[in-house]
Amino acid sequence: MDPAPANNAVYMLASRKHGTLYVGVTSDLIKRIHEHREDLRPGFTSRYGVKRLVWFRRCFTVVEAIWWEKRLKKYRRDWKINLIEQDNPNWDDLYPNLF
Repeated sequence: MDPAPANNAVYMLASRKHGTLYVGVTSDLIKRIHEHREDLRPGFTSRYGVKRLVWFRRCFTVVEAIWWEKRLKKYRRDWKINLIEQDNPNWDDLYPNLF
């Protein structure tokens, strides 16, 4: 989780520890995670209850964030789990810490 002074971010959500994962990108991390949590947009995360922010990386540009998203989506599940557990071994919900 990089402390870059930007709103652009790539992120991973989970339904629970070792549960369903979702990789996304946004130009407004707080707003987008709120949308996932409140099911404000229909889709994968609302259908499968994927609401827990378990990993994110802030990026200086949306292009960089998209590059990270594409890279993460290519990796196998076990690699994503290892990435999450490097910084968040308990899979805590990081959303409250964004404020």
